[in-house]
Amino acid sequence: MTKDKWHGHFAIITTNLIFGFNTPIAKTLVPEWISPYALTLLRMGFATLIFWGIGCFVQKEKISPKDLIILFFGALFGLVGAQLSFAHALLYTSPVNISIIAAMTPVVVMLLAALVLKEPITLKKAGGVFIGAAGALLIIFQSGRGSTQPGSMTGNLLCIVNVITYAIYLVIIRPVSQHYSPINLMKWMFLFSALISLPLGYRDLLHTPAFEATTELHVWLRIAYVVIMATGIAYFLVPMALKRIRPTTASMYNNLQPIIASMIAILIGQDIFTWDKPVAAVLVFTGVYLVTQSKAKEEIKAE
Repeated sequence: MTKDKWHGHFAIITTNLIFGFNTPIAKTLVPEWISPYALTLLRMGFATLIFWGIGCFVQKEKISPKDLIILFFGALFGLVGAQLSFAHALLYTSPVNISIIAAMTPVVVMLLAALVLKEPITLKKAGGVFIGAAGALLIIFQSGRGSTQPGSMTGNLLCIVNVITYAIYLVIIRPVSQHYSPINLMKWMFLFSALISLPLGYRDLLHTPAFEATTELHVWLRIAYVVIMATGIAYFLVPMALKRIRPTTASMYNNLQPIIASMIAILIGQDIFTWDKPVAAVLVFTGVYLVTQSKAKEEIKAE
């Protein structure tokens, strides 16, 4: 594996570490402190200001009208669609159920990449995707045993919407990410997403309980994590990764999120170390290895 690809893997691993912490943190905020619409607008608006501010200090790139259209749909699906459905799902279902369905993201990405990017579905790639998903499902089902509050149909459907919109984002943004820097991509996508989110969330944002004078510091810190880490930094790393690795490979690392959530639960005393956790980790990384070792379309053509 080349040094450039290692950078891509590091970027997407970091992204999923951030997302792994984000689900339980966001669950403590919605809806008690902030509504889904207000949280989405806050995330999109803050990231827009950050990336356009940073963009003043980096080399300008002229983005073609055709690519701007792709970035608009990337913002619609991967930013507004994915994050709004995620925030609404928190109202109806648990982080565990969200993680169960999110583990299916690589399967959706593999199918979309085959249809849109004409990436071949090799036996090794398909096997890797399903082995990795099995690892994520194992740890989630084991940690969820005995639960008396299964997610509602509404919450589960919203989770499916989240998976599909994020998968579409990973696939359609891949070709554009080859030609532009992550900063310039994020500038435009977050600007589009903020404009889409504005009419949906500005009223809720004006009456958000989190912005009251009596709000404690820990609430602000949790909001800061969701807005800065899970939006600005995480989404900056995604195109950086997609410039170096394939969408199916990138989506495989989504399976790290439920494992991270389980580890957090152990550290704070909400769970105990059991046999399924190391087994799940082995399955996930075996799946990642198989997908990364499968041949891309270009490699098959070269042969």
